Amino acid sequence: MIMIDYKDTRPIYEQITHRFEQLILRGVLKTDEQMPSVRTLAMELSINPNTIQRGYTELERRGFIYSVKGRGNFVAYSDQLLDEKRTELSIKLRGILKEANELGISKADLMADISEVF
Repeated sequence: MIMIDYKDTRPIYEQITHRFEQLILRGVLKTDEQMPSVRTLAMELSINPNTIQRGYTELERRGFIYSVKGRGNFVAYSDQLLDEKRTELSIKLRGILKEANELGISKADLMADISEVF
């Protein structure tokens, strides 16, 4: 489910946060489903539990999970999270397209690049 890339320049907790966000937004982790415990995930990934806790704290801050004292962390997915992510991506994409236009990159070249990914 979660894999750590030690060649990635991002901190481990950010990799964990990003991967869980993807799993939640794709619906792999369902609303109100319990997240793996900090201790279990730390042992599974062979990393410090504080690193996992930092990732979970960030997920909670962003609204992806919620914690229940004594029970653990649970998925707090809502359509609003997906809408916010789409808006964020749209803003980034518009910036990239504007920059490409300023550099004189043709629409056809951009469409070819997009076709390679999708």
